[in-house]
Amino acid sequence: MRSSLESEQIKFYQDNGYAVARGLFSSDECQTLIEHYMTMRESVGTSEDFGKVDPNSSDPLKRYPRMLQMHLRDPISKDWMLDPRVGSCLTALLGKAPLAVQTMIYFKPPGARGQALHQDQFYLRAQPGTCIAAWLALDDCDEENGCMSVIRGSHAWPVLCVRQADTSVSFTSVTVPLPPDAKAEPVVMDAGDVLFFNGQLVHGSGPNVSKDRFRRALIGHYIEGDARKVGRYYHPIFRMDGSVAELEVSAGSTRCGDWVERDGEVILSERDAKAMEVIHD
Repeated sequence: MRSSLESEQIKFYQDNGYAVARGLFSSDECQTLIEHYMTMRESVGTSEDFGKVDPNSSDPLKRYPRMLQMHLRDPISKDWMLDPRVGSCLTALLGKAPLAVQTMIYFKPPGARGQALHQDQFYLRAQPGTCIAAWLALDDCDEENGCMSVIRGSHAWPVLCVRQADTSVSFTSVTVPLPPDAKAEPVVMDAGDVLFFNGQLVHGSGPNVSKDRFRRALIGHYIEGDARKVGRYYHPIFRMDGSVAELEVSAGSTRCGDWVERDGEVILSERDAKAMEVIHD
């Protein structure tokens, strides 16, 4: 089991904005994490980050809502976020140790919608530099059960303005406009593979159209080690040794996948929305 990436993978990341560390975690580790989070799902109740489970809903994503920031109350999540294997890969890609700011898990059961193409930096607003994700496939994932898709080289693009997405296939209502020649490519992964990708890389996923296959993914978000600011939601910020780093707050950020709309415009936070109301008044 590797603890870092090969030089060819690092070069691929630099050129394309993403790289896959195959078999970074074992099948047994993935199964243990699946059992942990499936049990957690049954007991989380309602909170800002753990949506209430509605077992009778026709929407699979309400039966299996995503969970965020688990590391703030769950030692297993924090241990994974700070795992030396993840840290070693991130350090190899960034040239220095990162700072850890978020954990997420998506259950994505059969029939669940995907997520429209987007950029993570749109939400995190790390400054200077950008964010980076570590996306662990807990299940084998392919196009049938809604694997990740990426647009190679889009990490070199700026943070894009957003537009309305098709909510029949995406649980988020915003997406990004693409140039005519841009094409999203599926990243097929086995359980235990980790996809690392730049915060400006355009990525997303399609619906899970399988009959009986989950596509569970455990995700960590990180920022470059010399960043000075990140959105308030992502505090407290952890070094990879578990100590807390003090950073400033960047404006205009929110939880990944969240947004507020006013008069057809996407506002990144309720505070910004209130400011817009004052301007409009």
